[in-house]
Amino acid sequence: MKLKNILIVVDNIEESIHFYNELFGLNVISRQEGNVIMSEGLVLQDAGVWKESMQIQTIPYNNMTELYFEDNDIEGIVKKLESGRYEVRYATALTELDGGQKLVRFYDPSGNLI
Repeated sequence: MKLKNILIVVDNIEESIHFYNELFGLNVISRQEGNVIMSEGLVLQDAGVWKESMQIQTIPYNNMTELYFEDNDIEGIVKKLESGRYEVRYATALTELDGGQKLVRFYDPSGNLI
């Protein structure tokens, strides 16, 4: 068995497509009813489709999973987040770790941790 994609549940597919495209440069590869496959293996699933198939509600702003991206210009990502285009909720502020690695944790518009 091989891991192919990571699926996250989103409240608004179009808003999420724009968010992931603008912030991380991900592009739509394929669309099916209630699902969008984006580049880098990210799949967006409409919350209504999830609820109907799983018979449970999602829990936004939980800390059970995190999408992990790497970027050489993390300050540029933070600038985009703070541009006023997005309502941003940070889990951690921009931090520099020992060794010079920088990280920031925040939530997407549907409450998925990045």
